Amino acid sequence: MSYQIVKSTAPESPRLLDRVRDAIRRLHYSYRTEQSYIHWIKRFIYFHGKRHPADMGAVEVTAFLTHLARERSVASSTQNQALNALLFLYGQVLGKSLPWMDGIERAKRPVRVPVVLTREEVKALLAQLESTKWIMAGLLYGAGLRLRECLKLRVKDVDFGYKQIVVRDGKGSKDRVTMLPAALVEPLRQHLVRVKRLHERDLEEGYGEVELPYAIDRKYPRAGRDWGWQYVFPSIKRSTDPRTGIIRRHHVFDSVMPRAIGAAARAAGVVKPVGSHTLRHSFATHLLQSGYDIRTVQELLGHSDVSTTMVYTHVLNKGGQGVKSPLDLGEPDQPPVLRDNAAEYRVVTGI
Repeated sequence: MSYQIVKSTAPESPRLLDRVRDAIRRLHYSYRTEQSYIHWIKRFIYFHGKRHPADMGAVEVTAFLTHLARERSVASSTQNQALNALLFLYGQVLGKSLPWMDGIERAKRPVRVPVVLTREEVKALLAQLESTKWIMAGLLYGAGLRLRECLKLRVKDVDFGYKQIVVRDGKGSKDRVTMLPAALVEPLRQHLVRVKRLHERDLEEGYGEVELPYAIDRKYPRAGRDWGWQYVFPSIKRSTDPRTGIIRRHHVFDSVMPRAIGAAARAAGVVKPVGSHTLRHSFATHLLQSGYDIRTVQELLGHSDVSTTMVYTHVLNKGGQGVKSPLDLGEPDQPPVLRDNAAEYRVVTGI
């Protein structure tokens, strides 16, 4: 009697990283978070000789995170990012709870005050920008937007009538309302006229669908083609969505504004280290300097805790503005006559 081997038709269990991706997308985490979590989970597995995370636990997690702080000298935010990825892996994918890991050597978080530009420095920086980049930088400073909030801004969330902007799904998945600066109203209107022409051309060519948050595309199948859902600052090129494979027009690439702002700061002669978030820091500080109460500034920034907003008061009550130098107390002495020490300088430096 001969026996025929029948191949099982039972579906194979998905690979670990595929399960991680499925869990991330089920919970509507961003693509950037997905990339970050996958990166740290891979590093964790390779660090322990490619052992499966199901066979490891708190001891191995502690060893990996301590290694990052002690051997790799990563920043505290980087270590926290790795910790969040591993907690997600064990909690959401493997269904294992990790006890509190007191043995982790935590990377030290440096205490720093934010870099803030003066009003004159902001004006000089903005003068170096043109067109769309000027509008975007104007929103970072004039409305206190984070860079990601500016990039993800949709047409429907710009309210010209009330001169306000609704920030959707900001940090901590929170919505908030902030002002639309009067100086940006007309430039932004003109910008959206050009963006609408671009969208209409995409529709004529069989495209024009934008990525929608969460399950809106299933509830409203045609919403992705509506004008109101389009990005205020779309990319100049269409691209393929890495998750779905659909060709869409995404928002401006993340690195465009940081590079533009850095170049503008150098051209304006600003010697401070300037990034896109520097304009948000300056927005908060200048509001406090103008006399607005800290709770109002807290709401405009979208901070959960007022203590986060209070860091901007450093400009008001510290340093040269809040404390008078002892050198300036009383009657100032006659300043010394400064002689030309060029010859002395040449002797010392050899130049």
